[in-house]
Amino acid sequence: MSALEPAVEQKINSWLNGGYDEETKAAIRKMLDQEQFTELTDAFYKDLEFGTGGLRGIMGIGSNRVNKYTFGAATQGLSNFLKNTYPDENIKVAIAYDCRNNSDTLAQVVADVFSANGIRVYFFEALRPTPELSFAIRELGCQSGVVLTASHNPKEYNGFKAYGSDGGQFVAPYDKMVMEEVQKISGVDDIKFEGVPDNIRLIGKDIDQLFLDELVKLSVSREAIERQKDISIVFSPIHGTGGVSVPPALEAYGFENVTLVEEQMVVDGNFPTVVYPNPEEEDALSMAMDKAREIDAELVMATDPDADRVGIAVKNDKGEWILFNGNMTGTLIINYMLTAWKKAGKLTGNQYIVKTIVTSYLIDRIAESYGVDCYNTLTGFKYIGELMTELEGKKEFIAGGEESYGYLIGEHVRDKDAVVSAVIIAEMAAYYKDQGSSLFEALVDMYVEHGFFKEKLVSVTKKGKSGAEEIQQMMKDFRSNPPKTLGGSKVVVLKDYQSQEEKNLETNEITPINLPKANVLQFVTEDGGIISARPSGTEPKIKFYCSVNTSLESTDKYYETAASLDFVIDSILKDLGV
Repeated sequence: MSALEPAVEQKINSWLNGGYDEETKAAIRKMLDQEQFTELTDAFYKDLEFGTGGLRGIMGIGSNRVNKYTFGAATQGLSNFLKNTYPDENIKVAIAYDCRNNSDTLAQVVADVFSANGIRVYFFEALRPTPELSFAIRELGCQSGVVLTASHNPKEYNGFKAYGSDGGQFVAPYDKMVMEEVQKISGVDDIKFEGVPDNIRLIGKDIDQLFLDELVKLSVSREAIERQKDISIVFSPIHGTGGVSVPPALEAYGFENVTLVEEQMVVDGNFPTVVYPNPEEEDALSMAMDKAREIDAELVMATDPDADRVGIAVKNDKGEWILFNGNMTGTLIINYMLTAWKKAGKLTGNQYIVKTIVTSYLIDRIAESYGVDCYNTLTGFKYIGELMTELEGKKEFIAGGEESYGYLIGEHVRDKDAVVSAVIIAEMAAYYKDQGSSLFEALVDMYVEHGFFKEKLVSVTKKGKSGAEEIQQMMKDFRSNPPKTLGGSKVVVLKDYQSQEEKNLETNEITPINLPKANVLQFVTEDGGIISARPSGTEPKIKFYCSVNTSLESTDKYYETAASLDFVIDSILKDLGV
């Protein structure tokens, strides 16, 4: 094994000589015999890191891969945390999994380890969406839960997302406490793999029905759906869990003309019909849009593998199919819900909306016009969930979301929910059609009323150690020497979420930012543009979120105004050097 680094060789030997199963050892020996030293180095040079949200990685053999041993260690660490945190309680957890390859067998490992630790396990009998896992934790009074998913990552990946008793992902200080317990697992002998079947209870249709009942309660335009129940909708789950929950939810809402993309209804962790199972990508919706053109549909929707995010396509006023970005859909949902709540006389001044700091500030403007509080959190839906739990019983949550296609309507879960989003988007389409309009026309009308906001996200990839250093240097330079102008407009405010300070660059006045520390910078320009720079926490990327806005005089000025805003965004990106 001389072609391997000593530390890697040592880790491999610990697996070959440790209490790992013979199948794993045989696979390692085969890789050694075939001199697959690069692959072995990648698989063993470090331990797969348990982060604040859990684990995510490529499936395979090794300490830096997703397998029964890395998931077993994560589960044992989480079990130890739960037993330390709830010493006098009968601890309960819920487990769900999506369509990923090996998810069912890995989920059984997770269930066995929990059960071996004396923990009662509620185990979904088959794949279910992430939001239903969040719902089940709350409904069954669990202290924790786990869903196995790698979200929209390529087919080689899987993941382990851990949740707290409120149905939201762990937040400070508990996220760090769980991480510390996982890091204490020194080897395979620390993991209790021998399951106790009496501690595991299968769940499924009973929770499905309760989940569906909660979604139906959130409908605000029943009459419009009844009149427009034949609106033509095309839906695709992109081979994932949305196929289990979205069609029944649309039926429960009263929609009778839903066409499913049958090729993508097939549960398949290889995602054979798409490059990436990501509804942000045009390719992922291409089959659904082809079907929509074929049958002359009015709305296309597609969910990601664990059904916590949804992408949509609609016809514009020229009859052309266009994809909405996450800001457009999220803003439209919130505008619709606020309109409906006001119409129903339900706005009492005690309601609120939540979004992230990189999501369209048109939402803030709309909420203000309705007299509804709009809170901004750091990027990541766990922060939205945390705020919802904090305000539970004090204020009434209407809806929230983030620009990365994740939305929530109602308080039934503490994570983004593509199932409720899909039915509310369909309801919106029926509501506006009932008024002789469409989702596209409603979007433009919203811009006329509240202002035309246009956003663009650009990700710059910088690979390797040098790339990470380059990203750090970019952020350092932005802090020490912020741009004077962006897109022809003076930069007047610098918000630094790492120092938790907002600085007025004209008066030098500093005001505190009351959010946790995060490596994010925002430049606010004189004409209302907001440009955010944020290194990714999971990939070798730095992301730039550009938001610009102006007034829209009338609907017939839409394309002209859109072009002028695109020009400003391009100028900003040029000024930033990206």
